[in-house]
Amino acid sequence: MALWLQQMDAIVTGYALAPNTSPNLFDVASVGNGMISIINDIRDHAALTDAVAVCQPEIVFHLAAQPLVRRSYAEPRETYETNVMGTVNLLDAVRATPSVRAVVIVTTDKCYENRELGHQHNGYSETDPMGGYDPYSSSKGCAELVTNAYRQSYFHPGTYAEHGVAVASARAGNVIGGGDWCEDRLIPDFIRAISHNKPLLVRNPNATRPWQHVLEPLSGYIQLAELLITSGSEFSSPWNFGPADNDAHPVDWIAERLVRLWGNGSTWQLDGGNHPHEATYLKLDSTKAITQLGWAPKLSLDDALSWLVEWYQARQASKMGMREFTMGQISEYQTKDALSLLSQRRLEPSHLKI
Repeated sequence: MALWLQQMDAIVTGYALAPNTSPNLFDVASVGNGMISIINDIRDHAALTDAVAVCQPEIVFHLAAQPLVRRSYAEPRETYETNVMGTVNLLDAVRATPSVRAVVIVTTDKCYENRELGHQHNGYSETDPMGGYDPYSSSKGCAELVTNAYRQSYFHPGTYAEHGVAVASARAGNVIGGGDWCEDRLIPDFIRAISHNKPLLVRNPNATRPWQHVLEPLSGYIQLAELLITSGSEFSSPWNFGPADNDAHPVDWIAERLVRLWGNGSTWQLDGGNHPHEATYLKLDSTKAITQLGWAPKLSLDDALSWLVEWYQARQASKMGMREFTMGQISEYQTKDALSLLSQRRLEPSHLKI
């Protein structure tokens, strides 16, 4: 998101913890070169409020989170403090900053009460109830409830003319792409296995997820922000940005294609250990975004997997700077995307990505 906004000539300020993996996208792609970067904790209400006040943003993208299901089992308190109170702190900072006109709160497909309905299910829609079996999923359902409470209490669409702030939430699927080295995620696990000449260990080969390249939901977030600015309260609501229906596949399907695309003797095998519960079947219904925003996914899952393999192989080969390579993939994606008004004009106001 930061690189995409920089490419659009936005003035970008980021507020986040220092990267917790080495390597990491922030360093590898020199993300901080074209923005103001504030290293701090979103749980620090005073520091966050001060940062937003200094930045005076027009648009706020809130993506800060403890984003890992398995870590949430080990660190439930950190997960709730970050994902729930972090969202409270951010929305409270917005309340105190008159410059803000649009806020996009990013959560997850896992925020829904998962009824494990299987392949016959059309996917969870924005009106389905929040839930969550594990602490991560539950915390994201809570973040959605927090967002709705602040929208109703302080930024009500019916009184938009008085406060002038439009608040929406966005729920994406399982995002994949270059630059992810987080623990206990399929793609980073695959890259680590390759680097050590070991097979990828797969915990839940039959678990089905709504896989999508990271640029797909990012395009939706940017398009949503544009409409929050231009049309205000009309778009102040939750939105799903998921892949095409035929791109919800089990983990073993992804693993097979990864080893085929990478080649060089890469393999995968079942990890037979004991693992905590994770949802078996997830799927999003993006009809609302498709019909009301005009958004739609542009990359097939096969294309998304090819793009991420190309990213990691480019870094491995060190043929070019990964900032330039990543910007190149963003540009290539934009040629596939129907350009919105936001991507056609130069952005003058400050923008804060959190």
